[in-house]
Amino acid sequence: MQQHSQNSPFAPGAVPPALTDGRSHRSGGWAAKRITGAVAALAAVVGLSSLATPGAHAAENPYERGPAPTTSSIEAVRGSYSVSQTTVSSLSVTGFGGGTVYYPTSTADGTFGAVAISPGYTGTQSSISWLGARLASQGFVVFTIDTNTTLDQPDSRGRQLLAALDYLTERSSVRSRIDSSRLAVAGHSMGGGGSLEAAKSRPSLQAAIPLTPWNTDKSWPEVSTPTLIFGADGDTIAPVSSHSEPFYGSLPSSTDKAYLELNNASHFTPNSSDTTIAKYSISWLKRFVDNDTRYEQFLCPLPRPSLTIEEYRGNCPHRS
Repeated sequence: MQQHSQNSPFAPGAVPPALTDGRSHRSGGWAAKRITGAVAALAAVVGLSSLATPGAHAAENPYERGPAPTTSSIEAVRGSYSVSQTTVSSLSVTGFGGGTVYYPTSTADGTFGAVAISPGYTGTQSSISWLGARLASQGFVVFTIDTNTTLDQPDSRGRQLLAALDYLTERSSVRSRIDSSRLAVAGHSMGGGGSLEAAKSRPSLQAAIPLTPWNTDKSWPEVSTPTLIFGADGDTIAPVSSHSEPFYGSLPSSTDKAYLELNNASHFTPNSSDTTIAKYSISWLKRFVDNDTRYEQFLCPLPRPSLTIEEYRGNCPHRS
């Protein structure tokens, strides 16, 4: 239905001025109808466009969670979601040592992607708990796990990360909050080496984040999961020259990958709250677990060296 303002030259019943130039009444009527029809068609198109735009935008990425990001929002100690947590006893699970699940309290936004995080050699989940709560507040379900023993090697930790994800999506009290197709792994030291093992074993993972990783295996050409590796310039336990750098270099060029070397950092920097680790972990998980290209701005162009970044390597633009 057409609507006309009082000032419209095509008000109902009016003949457009251009048609009063001596043409026959029959010709003028035909032209008037043609112009009126064109105006109606244009109005319909504009109307449909304005109605379709919000829905089309929402349908572009159904996994988007939370408000549009800013530098301050991803550097904040807490994101936009309130977080709850639940403890998982080692006696109630098999394949790993239990842990703590951090998750957005609200269910209004639907399901979330999930991340399992392993501590390093001799470490427990308390050493990485800061990252669990911080990631959850940005819109993820995060499981910081204890391993079967604190001496478990990377290959075992990789299997335990996958067992933790399986428990989280199949048996946990928060399983209904999780989209089981959007899962990721992370870990510190031998847990970081374990995250590479997990990504190698389960290509369906959406992201992996090894934090100052340690592993005797230096080559990972089988990994197709988007992987962000954090190294530390002062690491003497897993020196970047023999761990993080060759790990990164061995990832295939077809894999979305990045290497961030922390400046003025040690092997144990990931065991304390760290804004740079959080900022780029959030961006990586949002970009590849949630397919949220709003976070691409923090990863491409490649971040430049700064007070906290010694160097950053990666492929831009991303392929996934």
